[in-house]
Amino acid sequence: MNLAERIDLMAVLGKYLQSNGEDWQIAKQKAFEKNGWFTPEFIDHSLKNIVTEFLQKDKLENWAKSYYLDDNINPKNVGIVMAGNIPLVGFHDFLSVFISGHKQTIKLSSKDNVLLKHITDKLFEWQPSLHNFIVFADMLKGCDAYIATGSNNTARYFDYYFGKYPNIIRRNRTSIAIIKGNETANDLELLADDVHLYFGLGCRNVTKIYVPEGYDFVPLLNAFKKYAYFSDHTKYRNNYDYNLALLIMNNVYYMTNESVLLVENEQLFSPISQLNYSFYTGISEVKQKLETDESVQCMVGDNIAFGEAQQPSLSSYADGIDTMQFLLSL
Repeated sequence: MNLAERIDLMAVLGKYLQSNGEDWQIAKQKAFEKNGWFTPEFIDHSLKNIVTEFLQKDKLENWAKSYYLDDNINPKNVGIVMAGNIPLVGFHDFLSVFISGHKQTIKLSSKDNVLLKHITDKLFEWQPSLHNFIVFADMLKGCDAYIATGSNNTARYFDYYFGKYPNIIRRNRTSIAIIKGNETANDLELLADDVHLYFGLGCRNVTKIYVPEGYDFVPLLNAFKKYAYFSDHTKYRNNYDYNLALLIMNNVYYMTNESVLLVENEQLFSPISQLNYSFYTGISEVKQKLETDESVQCMVGDNIAFGEAQQPSLSSYADGIDTMQFLLSL
């Protein structure tokens, strides 16, 4: 397939996902049954962003033009190790390799091995020749380059196995928010999305907030009641109860609206159901500190507006590493 045909096929895929036919509904239900964190609500939220931001023909064409993509490419085999923390979290890597014209061998996470398989089965149905360009494997061997996403611990193994090949290796990342104290009720509701979408499991989820001295947390906790229904989700509630018990046993001060725990803690990463906070006296000092921290994915309230952390575009590359430029350099 040439570039125009690949873009057209992705646009067709976008329409298929948006139509929400019976086959796709069955696949989504199966994904939820295999992974209780993948609720229908959050699968649909992920899909909405993929359809509107990734699979629109005009956006794909402009993205390709910005790299002067053409059909003069010598296809390499790119191995992709996908994460499984949120639904279809590896779709952008899949799309990047596909649009670039390279082949790909994908190792799916056991937590998210239903949705992309269904999508590729549809692509094979529409274009059988893609069997030569998209392959799934339990182990990645013999690839020309690798894109691997995992934890800081797994990244050490990725470095060992893939280090001698061209690679992108991603580690633990999270996001923070800077609150100035003059936010509207709507701003705080949008921040609730940045914190709670996907139960806080994504690298673009806010796990730490910075607030001015003397900040009143009551409006924030009230805004977060938007996700009070999390207390009915067994996996989330178990995390909440466990972390609450730890705070009580260790005599740590906390605030809660009975679905999220606010704790003063310097750590950027917080456990599920907990949001860390720190006070600041000067925003510039906070920003200067965070801009050099490689574990920060997004700075909400600064370079990303409230409510937009989980709305990445085609050019919103994980870890700030341009995946398409990497693929074109092979």
